[in-house]
Amino acid sequence: MFFGVLAPWRLDGAFAANIAIDVGHYLANPGVISARGIPEFDYNLRLAREVSEALRRAGHKTLLIGDDGLAENLGSRAPRAKGMDLFISIHHDSVQPRFLSSWESGGETFFYSDQFSGFSLFVSRLNSHTEPSLKCASGIGAALRGAGFRPSRYHADPVVGENRPFADEVNGVHYFDNLAVLKTASIPALLFEAGVIVNRDEELRMRDPAVRRKITEAIAAAASDCLGRPTLGADK
Repeated sequence: MFFGVLAPWRLDGAFAANIAIDVGHYLANPGVISARGIPEFDYNLRLAREVSEALRRAGHKTLLIGDDGLAENLGSRAPRAKGMDLFISIHHDSVQPRFLSSWESGGETFFYSDQFSGFSLFVSRLNSHTEPSLKCASGIGAALRGAGFRPSRYHADPVVGENRPFADEVNGVHYFDNLAVLKTASIPALLFEAGVIVNRDEELRMRDPAVRRKITEAIAAAASDCLGRPTLGADK
């Protein structure tokens, strides 16, 4: 019997994983502008930091990637997580331009769409760890549903710019093979869209600390479950 490197165990006997949290977008390209004029990057940064804190409270080690807003080369992000156990990219969602309308908020005009809401998760079949990526994405989706959130079916619509097939329909997981941060990862990787911030009501929910805490706790619990106990050895 051969035993590899000892795994990092917490005092309670659970596995302490190393998890990379990627902040979606960057300052020069901050993503979608919300229904009230806030760049997506601002929402991504806040939630990514809170996900990292929740994972640390659960006993895991985390690495924030892109939190300085300067990581413009998306293909260079995931390789920074080499050797870790999981890569999670944090985003907030929008809709196709044809669904947008305009309204005034704070004396300014912004675009919005209240037609779609909910979370989405994505994995890539070009990632060499598709199965464990899907396992973790499905686990996060299930935990979010258990916490009262619901997945958006929007990205599966058979229209130009969407048409992302379901990998796990019940838990809101889609295949998106060519996402740079997923296909370039050498470890299990997933992308999480927390909510649709061009939806006026959902944007307010994403601002609510209590709502975000439910999201982060669901992610932390699901990540712990999906990573489980590593294989310590193999027969030789």
